[in-house]
Amino acid sequence: MTVSPNSPYSSHDSTRNRIQTEAARLFVASGYHGVSMREVAEAVGVTKPALYHHFADKEALFLALLEGALSSLSRLIEHAQAQQGIRAQLGTLVAELLDTAPEQRVGLQLASELRHVSPDRRAAFESEYRRVWMGGLIALMTAAAQRGELRADLPPAAHARTFLALTFPLVNGPAMPDARSTAQALLSIYLDGATPR
Repeated sequence: MTVSPNSPYSSHDSTRNRIQTEAARLFVASGYHGVSMREVAEAVGVTKPALYHHFADKEALFLALLEGALSSLSRLIEHAQAQQGIRAQLGTLVAELLDTAPEQRVGLQLASELRHVSPDRRAAFESEYRRVWMGGLIALMTAAAQRGELRADLPPAAHARTFLALTFPLVNGPAMPDARSTAQALLSIYLDGATPR
């Protein structure tokens, strides 16, 4: 949502964005249990009551960050789906994963702390993650297999997991010196092994 500077919502949205930015930085640096709402409030420059006006508690704030990361993955799937053919779809997906690698790394680091969230909320997020990200990838692979673009002797879920395993280095760990070439090589390894013979 784009908000004009004179909008009554702009200050609210700006504060919420700053809270999320600072909270993500703190959670990545110190882990879920290493961050207090007081520290987040101080980092943003707001009072604790103002912070609680935006987020009911630390868990709600943490989950909002994870939901933001999942929304980013959902957009990547949508952009890929808009392309014609599995090569173009996965090429788009890999390019955008690379372009958003710092953001994806933060999402992965936050997800590693998900175990500290209450079981019900954790289960709800994990279910949504599987639906949006894994489900989106599997849908791409299913459609490609039906078009004869991928091997039929592997289920779409196996294609999706293999693709993720090969491309995981793009967003995990330090930035690669020649990331674009590496990305293209990884995609080629995947597609050359996954297409029908």
